[in-house]
Amino acid sequence: MSRPNATLATPGTRRLRVSSMPLSTLLALLVLGLMVVCALFEGLAPQDPGRIDAVQSLQGPSGEHLLGTDQLGRDIFARIVSGARTSLLGPTLLALGVAVIGAIVAMLAGYYGGRLDAVVSRVVDVLYSIPALMVAIIVVGVTGGGFAITVVVLTVFNLPLAIRNLRAAVMERAHLPYMEAARTLGMPTWRILLTHLLPVISPFVIATFFLQFTYGVVELSSMSFLGLGIPPGAPDWGRMVADNRASMYGNVWATAAPAIAIVLLAVSTNLIGEWINDRHEKAGKAR
Repeated sequence: MSRPNATLATPGTRRLRVSSMPLSTLLALLVLGLMVVCALFEGLAPQDPGRIDAVQSLQGPSGEHLLGTDQLGRDIFARIVSGARTSLLGPTLLALGVAVIGAIVAMLAGYYGGRLDAVVSRVVDVLYSIPALMVAIIVVGVTGGGFAITVVVLTVFNLPLAIRNLRAAVMERAHLPYMEAARTLGMPTWRILLTHLLPVISPFVIATFFLQFTYGVVELSSMSFLGLGIPPGAPDWGRMVADNRASMYGNVWATAAPAIAIVLLAVSTNLIGEWINDRHEKAGKAR
């Protein structure tokens, strides 16, 4: 008997898959990879990001300061490299929280249905009607909460959209023949959810992660711009845009560089997420 899928894992096929990746996605992977390296190895910065030198205030780009300095004489390039950590960590935690919690709640609600699904749907509808960023601004502003509180609040109020989308995917698949067969055979519910249901909705979970990461970049940068979540003086990209906007005519890169970094991060993750989602859709049609 022939095995038409036996060639799927050959080296030539793997090379074809890589070569078929769009140039925009390759560039997005490169940009994201560089940012991850900066976040993991903060010591790569050529200068101390917190070093204040009033004599070097608002200097333009030079050999010593690649992107110049801000109004306190701090090296902009060093602060961009150092700021990659919080700019990546926050959205990653937010996206992981939304994807994992959203998948668990959606699987339980969509699989069991009935009263549990009704309660989850009503709670989701209430939370969905509340703007996440506005609530985060109020909560963090009133309580004086820091970075962790900001991430938690945004995670909670970004859950409704993820639960809605994942629940719809679960309900389409919860009563397929192979799921009914697993229940008929007496397989434990936890095993059905983990080994039968989760794998088929994993493309939606991955897409949710990347989508929420992009939202997280924008929302957390907005919070930082408003002076919330990140302590004063921290080398965070959103905070840098806010701190340097008044002196942008002295050194435009003090404001432009962190703003460009935010845009590149959001666009790169969005492109990668779209490519992964397209790959899963094409694989599903091929099957």
